[in-house]
Amino acid sequence: MMGKKNVNASAPTLAQSSAAEQKKSGHLTAILLIAVLYVLLFLLDNFIPANSFTLMLIPVLKKGAIYSLLCVSMNLLNGFTGLFSLGQAGFMLIGSYVFAIFSIPEEYHESVYMYFDGGLIRFSIPEALSKLIGDSAGSFFGSIIVIIIAGLVAAGFAALIGIPVLRLKSDYLAIATLGFAEIIRAIFQWDGLGPLTNGSNLLRKYTTFTDMQITVGSTTLKFTTIFPFLISMLCILCIILLINSSYGRAFKAIRDDEISAEAMGINLFRHKMLSFVISSFFAGVGGALLAMYQTTIQANAFKTAMTYEILLMVVIGGIGSISGSCIAAFLYVACNEWWLRFLDSGAIGSVSVPFFRDGFRKVVFSVLIMIVVLFFSKGIMGDKELSLSGIAASIRSRKENRAKKRAAAGKGTN
Repeated sequence: MMGKKNVNASAPTLAQSSAAEQKKSGHLTAILLIAVLYVLLFLLDNFIPANSFTLMLIPVLKKGAIYSLLCVSMNLLNGFTGLFSLGQAGFMLIGSYVFAIFSIPEEYHESVYMYFDGGLIRFSIPEALSKLIGDSAGSFFGSIIVIIIAGLVAAGFAALIGIPVLRLKSDYLAIATLGFAEIIRAIFQWDGLGPLTNGSNLLRKYTTFTDMQITVGSTTLKFTTIFPFLISMLCILCIILLINSSYGRAFKAIRDDEISAEAMGINLFRHKMLSFVISSFFAGVGGALLAMYQTTIQANAFKTAMTYEILLMVVIGGIGSISGSCIAAFLYVACNEWWLRFLDSGAIGSVSVPFFRDGFRKVVFSVLIMIVVLFFSKGIMGDKELSLSGIAASIRSRKENRAKKRAAAGKGTN
């Protein structure tokens, strides 16, 4: 009897240890794949010659990385906390403008702010750092500092409007945040703020991804594609750590049932505000990265359609799934910017197709989105996460089931 008890007691321990080993191997595999990804991006930036394929691939990778961060930041609020907010474009606008304002070199202020006497702020953080540690390093680390400042300013605005807005729920919250985004867009185009925002004119000549390079001796290493991946990945990692913390569990409790969460001692307003501010911070960071990608910004571009576009990616990927948001962002950008472009050209290769004309790509893209929404009602990933260890375990279980079926079939024939 004692021997049987010991065997039964050791069984859960063996199962736990095997699960821990699988989890550890999954983490190591993920780290290895990420390292391979960055090596490929480095080769793409520095050693692979430009051709028609890379000229389409690189913009898709950059924009996909940026939109992955924006989708995950929105999913933190909508998917994990249950707050239906539509103010994402407003916080992106704030982040992009803050980045541009604090990274335009002093020598370009007269040409950029030509209607406003050179502008109010004539200080560039990347330029100031360049004087201390060199041009390339100054642009690289200065941009990171300005990106953080952009996120903090967006978070500050979120804290201010969150005090009255977060008392609302569901559709009313969505309408209020949508109104905030539209008000911000109008204010930033107001000529009264022209010395700061340049009014309705473009902001340009600021630091972009092409400035992300480091000179070692006589060799210049470019990081134009690695930089958005690096910033987005670090931000998404922070969001993952937050979701898996006690605060993340409180967010999920509020999402599932506010009354039960409050009964358990969770301060609803405090946690809603925390989720709203953090989501807005990363939206501001995403806006700064988008400004670097586009090389020019104008407030009129940050319309409600931009928020709807991000929300669509979140829904396609799965509300409450971080990996789903990332997958949907890359698929959306690739289809919209690259894979379906031939539909606007009027031909497939050398074969002319009469109904292929400008705008037909959007029609096909809309149909594909409808198909995804109809057949994947919870999105591509639902509320699940992509796990390498989980994929490996499912493959092993399928092999074991097939082996058992074959063995059973063999016994049956005998």
